[in-house]
Amino acid sequence: QLSLFRLTVKRPFSTSHSSVDSEEIKKFQLLAHKWWDEEGEYSALHSMNDIRVPFIRDTLLSMSHNYHLGNPLSGVKILDVGCGGGLLSEPLARLGASVTGIDPLEDNIRTADRHKSFDPVLAKRIQYKSSSLEEIVEESMETFDVIVASEVVEHVADLETFIKCCSQVLKPEGSLFITTINKTQLSYVLGIVVAEKIMGIVPEGTHEWEKFVPPEELEHLLESNGFSVKTVNGMLYNPIWGSWSWMESTSLNYAVHAVKSGTQGQSGPTDALSETDVQEHSATAGTAG
Repeated sequence: QLSLFRLTVKRPFSTSHSSVDSEEIKKFQLLAHKWWDEEGEYSALHSMNDIRVPFIRDTLLSMSHNYHLGNPLSGVKILDVGCGGGLLSEPLARLGASVTGIDPLEDNIRTADRHKSFDPVLAKRIQYKSSSLEEIVEESMETFDVIVASEVVEHVADLETFIKCCSQVLKPEGSLFITTINKTQLSYVLGIVVAEKIMGIVPEGTHEWEKFVPPEELEHLLESNGFSVKTVNGMLYNPIWGSWSWMESTSLNYAVHAVKSGTQGQSGPTDALSETDVQEHSATAGTAG
């Protein structure tokens, strides 16, 4: 069985099928309790919620005719792949969604479980599981309305297998949201040299530039595996203010929204949504709450 989460860091998959070395596992086990430290190693992921949560919410609302005041994502089943300590799972659950968060590192899941337990509403809406994506495929065929894979695909061992697994557990016409890092000279300089080695925005060794994924490659993989790519938006992190914003260029970070084709392989109702509509929602996402 192929281990998708063959990580150098961040979300190690600790089975005999993994190539993760024990030193890196130790490093991230030490960090597992720090997920909810907003000033700590994961501060950039905390602030990313300011744009990624409204992007997911507004895109889904633009595709839906059912609005639930106060709980706009009520009835939506979301799979958060590589959920870490639950930084994205929790705000999505607060919007009313039913969230399943999976992560290969048990210490991350323990941290996520402990944090959600402080809020009875979240405790009911979120289920966490220590697992890789391919391990849940058989039991979760066409189960989820939405998959989020935020800052994950740059860590997987086989990206095409990962995308196929996403398709298998998504319902027809379901949405896939991905945020990741482009493979450019600029992303090497800023994403690794500056962010890791100079400023320490993320722990050194978090990323391997060779695993960064160009948007063209990701779009091709999605389209060839039954997805229709709706939008690709560039993202920019300002380390001085610790804030994220949308931008046209995808030369650094970027977000993708793709929709799985319908049961007959035809464009379904969700495919009728124009890219312009999504981008309009995205443009306002940075200022939304």
